[in-house]
Amino acid sequence: MARVTPPSERGAGMRARMVFWFTGRALGRLAGRPEHPDRMVEPLRVYAHLPAVLRGYAKLEQATGGTHRLDRRHQALAELKAATLTRCAYCIDLGSEVARRWGVTEEELLALARYETSPVFTEVDKLVLRYAEGMSRTPVDVPAELVERLREHFHDAQIVELTHLVALENLRGRFNLALGIEAAGFSQGRVCALPTPELGPALHRSGGARADRAQDRRS
Repeated sequence: MARVTPPSERGAGMRARMVFWFTGRALGRLAGRPEHPDRMVEPLRVYAHLPAVLRGYAKLEQATGGTHRLDRRHQALAELKAATLTRCAYCIDLGSEVARRWGVTEEELLALARYETSPVFTEVDKLVLRYAEGMSRTPVDVPAELVERLREHFHDAQIVELTHLVALENLRGRFNLALGIEAAGFSQGRVCALPTPELGPALHRSGGARADRAQDRRS
């Protein structure tokens, strides 16, 4: 149960109820009916405390869902990697089921936390996952070299879409975690991706830990 009480159905208003209904229908088509249907649109029910934000956020999600410059596999990998880094149970649960339906195998779901050394991912997959990981760090660690490598495989609009998907997944995850929104059970009884262990120093540098160590040696 969320740490804040959502408005009642009546208190949320007609527009919010329409958002809940349309979103529930879209999620059902995307990932099926979860074990806990009452949690299916819980993030939106909480957003109903801010009606104008709820409407704007729903439009953002709708527009995102209609953007397919990236292939579905890379969309799913990027979003799910970000979800495992924030460790949002709702996001990992939903994202694992979506990824499975979009062609990510259960072996790949389980290997996501150790993708760098796993043979199940292609080099392009690993570039996408590195980008999602770098974006999900605090502070963000996305060096220019990584973007240049992405440009060898994706055009600018695809890179913008990838960036948007990862940023949006971080928004979802941090919102849900802070307010205690739990998994709805989309992947109940099936394999789920594992939360990523706490990250050490970044692997890709334009500064960061390596520069920090150099500074320490000079001090």
